[in-house]
Amino acid sequence: MSEEIKASILLVDDEEKFIEVLSQRLEGRGLKVDISTSGENALKRVKDKDFDAIVLDLAMPGLDGIETIRRMRKMNPDLQIIMLTGHATVEKGVAAIKEGAADLLEKPVDLNKLLSKIEEAKHKKVLIIEKEHEEKIKEILKTKSW
Repeated sequence: MSEEIKASILLVDDEEKFIEVLSQRLEGRGLKVDISTSGENALKRVKDKDFDAIVLDLAMPGLDGIETIRRMRKMNPDLQIIMLTGHATVEKGVAAIKEGAADLLEKPVDLNKLLSKIEEAKHKKVLIIEKEHEEKIKEILKTKSW
């Protein structure tokens, strides 16, 4: 795990103390961290800002993690979402992956494992952006008659 990980992430969890401590630990490692305590608020944040990764709690009141990921992926199918849960069931884990979660980690989360998953998510995002740019360049070149 390199120390050079510079990522912008959104932490979504209804447990305020947990999210506060985790965000401080991640910021201490050089990450830019936004926090949200509800699925509804997280959707607004995703609409207004671009994140390298979203760390999303599975069990929340109101919009739970499954519904939140479903709505986020409709807004942007390329979002890199890591699900967190303290109440993992195989069924919920499978549902999260089916909805497009990149991974599912259990609480209490191992910080190094989470940092590794965030780095993977950022790398995937970079690859997606590079591919989109390549496609745009190909389209532009097709229109030129040199």
